[in-house]
Amino acid sequence: MSHFSIMLVPDSGQTKTFRLSRNKLRFFASATFVFFTLGILGAYNLYTSYELQKTLDLSLATMKNERLEFAHQKLNFQAKLDAETEKMNVYARSVGKMQARLARLDSLGKRLIQSSSISPTEFNFDVQPAFGGPRASAELDSFDIDLFGQMQQVESQIDALDTKLIAVNYLLQDGIEEKNARPHTWPSEGGWLSSHYGIRTDPFTAKKAMHRGIDIANRFGAPVLAGSRGVVIFAGKVKDYGYLVELEHGYGYRTRYGHMSALNVAVGDIVNANQMIGRVGSSGRSTGPHLHYEVRRNNHTLDPDKFIPNS
Repeated sequence: MSHFSIMLVPDSGQTKTFRLSRNKLRFFASATFVFFTLGILGAYNLYTSYELQKTLDLSLATMKNERLEFAHQKLNFQAKLDAETEKMNVYARSVGKMQARLARLDSLGKRLIQSSSISPTEFNFDVQPAFGGPRASAELDSFDIDLFGQMQQVESQIDALDTKLIAVNYLLQDGIEEKNARPHTWPSEGGWLSSHYGIRTDPFTAKKAMHRGIDIANRFGAPVLAGSRGVVIFAGKVKDYGYLVELEHGYGYRTRYGHMSALNVAVGDIVNANQMIGRVGSSGRSTGPHLHYEVRRNNHTLDPDKFIPNS
């Protein structure tokens, strides 16, 4: 068996000689190769693990950013959904108000027809109004199209009904002289003028405010009288006014009677001058029993002092 000698010659001192057999040398070489290979593999695996960790950290950061972006988009979508829902609720409330107004006008129109000499066939409030015309394109959000269409339809019906009521009012006042339509009587049985029309100190806020009528102080339950012949166009409770009656007298004149304790008329009733329409009270925004009296013409308030005797 051949041997190999390995000599170590130091700079000083005794030379050392190692004898290795061929098999031992092969083993030593194989072991060295194995260790070197394992070292390279270990270094490669360590580098690969480091790169994988970097990739994993990058993926986690990307996922975190995507989750934040998704949460932001979700909030935006929710805000848009809430806005659209609120818009739908507003449209729905508007449709409800218009339908209520339409029903009120319809009822008033029928009562006016019944109280006049006009033929019901001339103004039939139970017949669907006639519409027509070419198709018009409209750029509308599909989300709103149904309610928007309903609102337009109801508004068209209200406009048509308003036109009929104007015609009915015109025919009714054909036999009424303007001087008789003009309010001209004291609007209550007794009482005294406690507050004039115009700028005054508000009794609740102590600030200057516009008073659009006059106040007539009177005993609780005293009769409230119509200022002239007219038709009841509103009778009910209103914020601030309390129990309120509004009369249409023709030629643009209207009168309002507020803070009453009781009402004696209903929408559509025709009343004469000095006819009792209710009783003095203190309902609504009031400090005591009195009548708030307004005179309007063409929807503009006027000073009632000019329309009542002994003011």
